[in-house]
Amino acid sequence: MAANPAPTAPGEEPTAPGSLKAPDTHSDKLDALQSQRKGGENFPLTTNQGVRIADDQNSLRAGNRGPTLLEDFILREKITHFDHERIPERIVHARGSAAHGYFQAYRSLSDVTKADFLADPAKKTPVFVRFSTVQGGAGSADTVRDIRGFATKFYTDEGIFDLVGNNTPIFFIQDALKFPDFVHAVKPEPHCAMPQGQSAHDTFWDYVSLQPETLHNVMWAMSDRGLPRSYRTMEGFGIHTFRLINAQGKATFVRFHWKPVAGKASLIWDESQKLTGRDPDFHRRDLWEAIEAGDFPEYELGLQLIPEEDEFAFDFDLLDPTKLIPEALVPVQRVGKMVLNRNPDNFFAENEQAAFHPGHIVPGIDFSNDPLLQGGCSPIPTRKSAALAGPISMKSRSTSPPARTITSNGTACTGWISTPIRQL
Repeated sequence: MAANPAPTAPGEEPTAPGSLKAPDTHSDKLDALQSQRKGGENFPLTTNQGVRIADDQNSLRAGNRGPTLLEDFILREKITHFDHERIPERIVHARGSAAHGYFQAYRSLSDVTKADFLADPAKKTPVFVRFSTVQGGAGSADTVRDIRGFATKFYTDEGIFDLVGNNTPIFFIQDALKFPDFVHAVKPEPHCAMPQGQSAHDTFWDYVSLQPETLHNVMWAMSDRGLPRSYRTMEGFGIHTFRLINAQGKATFVRFHWKPVAGKASLIWDESQKLTGRDPDFHRRDLWEAIEAGDFPEYELGLQLIPEEDEFAFDFDLLDPTKLIPEALVPVQRVGKMVLNRNPDNFFAENEQAAFHPGHIVPGIDFSNDPLLQGGCSPIPTRKSAALAGPISMKSRSTSPPARTITSNGTACTGWISTPIRQL
């Protein structure tokens, strides 16, 4: 087996630091979408239909002091766009920050999976990652005590693979039927909308006291894991047990891990309290400025692999998302590295409109009978469509697939590919 390449030293990749100077890497998705990237300063202002606009400051009127004319389609388009340019806030994970990058496997994993991005160590697969808090709204502080979301979108040649996870290896509940009740309990009290982004209130602790299965993850949330120092020093976990399928059809259970190359670090409670007031954007600012400076965050992908025939070889249920698989029993194999080297061009279009769904898998990766995973594959697309203004949400920048899509969903929209992910 080939030796794992050493982690990249900060600032050494690319040779010219700065997020706009990364070396070009070929990608079919990037090639197809390059024409949609914003260009220089000589492009004329146009309507959404491409009609040039001569005056964007004055409406059409009947004379100097007459009424505005209904035929002013530029005015109508601009106001209509303004009225619809925001989307409903996420129910959970509303506060988030994102970055683009790439993933590269250390070695071929074709012995356990036929997924193309894990089979070729020479291939760089574009990725988009969104970090988030869980409880608070979009305007809440970064440094509150909370579980953090760690969601990764792989733009593979076979379609999108969404690895949706958190910074703890397990979840609060085992059955998706309990998910709405749990979220209602952890959100602000309905009569007063307090507290924002915190869990220290009666409904949360009432729920926890009545659901003993939540206590495992509560202990993680109340530990240092609930106060990460930075997204760059935070682990990520896929939580669910998935199945890897190789070309011969053999299945292997897997749990996914992200290991930060910079190591793990946390805030202490006093630091967290001060930063919440002094710099509510602390984690967002840290991620953005590190990438702009060329100090790119890096994470190694780790796998815990268990042959499917060994499902009952342990004294706990491998498919229970409230239980971790001890690394002493099943060591984590580090199989690749992810580098985040690009900040978004447009925060709203790429971060707020980004949507992740655990049902987005590619050939070589399959579901297990994990009850939370099974339930999560159904309601999430509905929530995603509602949040992004309907089923056409697949046209948003970060959500659009890398492969050519030809559907029978009407509107004669065959083979579109929407706005781009950023260059590697």
